[in-house]
Amino acid sequence: MDANEFREFGKAAVDFVADYLENIRDKDVLPSVHPGYLHKFLPEVIPEEPEDWREVMQDMQKFILPGITHWQSPNFHAYFPTASSYPSIVGELLCSGFGVVGFNWICSPACTELEVIVMDWVGKLLGLPEEFLNCHDGPGGGVIQGSASESIMIAVLAAREQMVRRYHENEPEVSESEIRGRLVAYTSDQSNSAVEKSGILSAMPMRLLASDSKCALRGDTLRQAIEEDLALRKIPTVCIATLGTTGTCAFDDIEEIGKVCQEYNVWLHIDAAYAGAAFCCPEYRHLMKGVEMAESFNFNVHKWMMVNFDCCAMWLKNADLLVQAFNVDRIYLQHRFQGQSKAPDYRHWQIPLGRRFRALKLWITLRTVGAEGIREHIRHQIHLAQHFQSLVSSDDRFEVIGEATMGLVCFRLRGECGSSRKLLDRITERKRIFMIHGTIHGKIVIRFAVCGRDPQVTDIDFAWQEVQSSLKDINYIPPETSDKICERFSKEITLIESEERLQ
Repeated sequence: MDANEFREFGKAAVDFVADYLENIRDKDVLPSVHPGYLHKFLPEVIPEEPEDWREVMQDMQKFILPGITHWQSPNFHAYFPTASSYPSIVGELLCSGFGVVGFNWICSPACTELEVIVMDWVGKLLGLPEEFLNCHDGPGGGVIQGSASESIMIAVLAAREQMVRRYHENEPEVSESEIRGRLVAYTSDQSNSAVEKSGILSAMPMRLLASDSKCALRGDTLRQAIEEDLALRKIPTVCIATLGTTGTCAFDDIEEIGKVCQEYNVWLHIDAAYAGAAFCCPEYRHLMKGVEMAESFNFNVHKWMMVNFDCCAMWLKNADLLVQAFNVDRIYLQHRFQGQSKAPDYRHWQIPLGRRFRALKLWITLRTVGAEGIREHIRHQIHLAQHFQSLVSSDDRFEVIGEATMGLVCFRLRGECGSSRKLLDRITERKRIFMIHGTIHGKIVIRFAVCGRDPQVTDIDFAWQEVQSSLKDINYIPPETSDKICERFSKEITLIESEERLQ
């Protein structure tokens, strides 16, 4: 393919994406395919001869698009949003065009330095303490990871290695293998599955501690767990707290947890994967009170800040601890500018060696949308969640569990959990909207997350109409009605028995 063909192909692809996004409301959010559907249409081996790109685009329309779950649809209400915007898509295109592998400064100075700059932009936008920023005189700084899962894993590994070194220095007679076998980590039972997985991958037991009535982890619970482990000669190492849990968007008490972590010299990492973006709005910053006590912090820019996947922002108070944990300095990776504060070698801040020019799409999006545009986007989606909550609350057959938190509403049918499960199954079968279930204090709930590229009030109204329409299909009987039927039936039986006795 030469440059002219690339121009034609690229223009056709841009038109395809623009048409797709502009007309996404017209599509069922879930595909109507079954496992193995694509294997029936595509050959089992690579073509021997090159094919025309027009044929590829035709097959894209015929075979690929029917198997897409439309995450950018305003009718997608499962999990949490995955952001997208036209500026970010252009940034992704330019990133691919440059083909940079920016594992150190010399590999592309703009790749590294733009990341340093935009991470400070975003950190200031959220109101993070200065110690986390690259512009601060200390060893702190920000880096773009692929996902919250990676950030959590990196924090756990850095905490592990730091603890092993520190403990071995204090007690050199204890072997490193023995120390590693005694390490233990902590998190809430409401934390993301990635946290538990990080414990598996780091070979460190991850204790899932009970949350309170609001699904939040509290300081006293952490303190009790640490004291229990110390009595067993275990070594408390790291705690992963969550701001905006996956199930209910609950917020752990960072101020309480932070004080306990400082008292016992435990690394505190904060996972704010979804809700962290909301801290760009001053009215929500109180939710991260105590963040200054954390050693590291992450949130997914690609969830709520109009930058497409993958782009996770992570900050550390002391990035030197990452370098100590991950530094493998082969001669072919060295260059004469390494070690300078404006030129960090990000290969020491992550698990893989290679890294993409993710800062480009973040920079372009921040410039073309602006801070106020991002705030308006987040506030708008929070307002939509509140609107959906008002619709649910207006129907006595339903109950809202808690309150709408950020862009999430958890609700259920009154009565047995089986009714809510049946309703969600029916909604999923119809494919017009997509939600998933969760559990809160043993009850099945339906999670309604405001997602999509450009959701509007009419989309929320459509979702509620779909919920009510699906409810008609499952023959739901509210508990009050069921009780009345039982009461009437009981009276009829009593009357019949009385008549029989009289006879």
